[in-house]
Amino acid sequence: MRIFDSKGDDFKEFLKKRRLKQTGFTDKIQQELKAIRLDILAQGDEALSFYTEKFDKIKLKSADFLVKNNESNRALNSVNKEERTIIEKTIEKVYDYHSKQRLQTWLNCDDSIITGQLISPLNRVGVYVPGGKASYPSSVIMNAIPAKAAGVKEIIMVTPPTEKLNDYVIAAAVLCGIKKIYRVGGPQAIFALAYGTNTIPQVDKIVGPGNIYVATAKRMVYGDVDIDMIAGPSEIAIICDEAADPKLVAIDMMSQAEHDEMAVSTVISSSAKLIEEVKHILPELIKKEDRKDIIEKSINSNASLVLTGGIDESIELANELAPEHLELYIENPFEKLFLIKNAGAVFLGENTPEAIGDYVAGPSHVLPTGGTARFFSPLDTLSFLKRTSVISSSPDFLSKSAGDVKFFSDIEGLSAHGESVSFRVKKAKNKKN
Repeated sequence: MRIFDSKGDDFKEFLKKRRLKQTGFTDKIQQELKAIRLDILAQGDEALSFYTEKFDKIKLKSADFLVKNNESNRALNSVNKEERTIIEKTIEKVYDYHSKQRLQTWLNCDDSIITGQLISPLNRVGVYVPGGKASYPSSVIMNAIPAKAAGVKEIIMVTPPTEKLNDYVIAAAVLCGIKKIYRVGGPQAIFALAYGTNTIPQVDKIVGPGNIYVATAKRMVYGDVDIDMIAGPSEIAIICDEAADPKLVAIDMMSQAEHDEMAVSTVISSSAKLIEEVKHILPELIKKEDRKDIIEKSINSNASLVLTGGIDESIELANELAPEHLELYIENPFEKLFLIKNAGAVFLGENTPEAIGDYVAGPSHVLPTGGTARFFSPLDTLSFLKRTSVISSSPDFLSKSAGDVKFFSDIEGLSAHGESVSFRVKKAKNKKN
């Protein structure tokens, strides 16, 4: 792990290489997935069964895809009372936050024309939840509950099949109100959600994390359906001053690095002493962690300690990075909050590590990565709402606007546009006469 000067050419080169590594998408993967998409479109459930056996090594007929009610109930009952309370409390917290984001339909009458906006939720949403050895009940909550708060009528879930599905994931889905859970995963599940099969209904939007194949499949179906975002490796930037505890800074770096070897951790500070202390402490702390091998690879490949000339320069650099998670581990962080322009989520002060946002704070932890916080927002209630424009013109406004419409239609060579107004105006005048 290297220490960089924020203005140095070596740091700029390091950032350039890191961004290239984060893209991850290759023509080769897309070519592989094209065949799978065509098979799902042509053969539906039969192709799903084929690819499930090929990739997951499990034989399933179409009747086996849907998780039965008795399986869901068994999973829910296997979660003890204390664990269930934690899940329910988190769901309530996340729902409360996102319910405040709802928009209302509105109409406005001005100068003899009514304009407005209809707000309506998506009809059906698909949530992808990764499988394997890991358990991600928080992923279920953070993807499903914003959709529920928006008023989405039907939320379905897909998750890769295993000999025994994860009880916590299934229990979280049931408690989130998800009625249909399908044991299918990988890119084939994304294509099934996008286009529908006899067993799996077509959805309007697909959300949820996955590996490079799942992410590429989501990119390929975007436009046929909506998606949340193309998620890259998870990342954190920590702006800290000389008063910060270097051990806590190092721990927060590790909490990011343990996601996977590609995770990105960046410490930005004007304190050379703090940076040196973090670099010294980190190797010893890593040795004590369960996922020390992953953390070490992530830190060695993608972590950086960046020395700046002051807090404002640190914030300027953070805005350039546009990180998924940004911790302001400084004195009086609220004084600098409104200088932050590009970040998925901002964590203010010593007592707000990223883990609070990942699990229990309320906002969804589905955030833009890879610098896309410059133009993308977190997954939230607005992600599941459609906005439809409303226009109603009076005869008076139509008459007043005829000349303006003709001006634009003549310039753009679309004479019928102008005629569609002028004809109505003439008709109204003839009617009066």
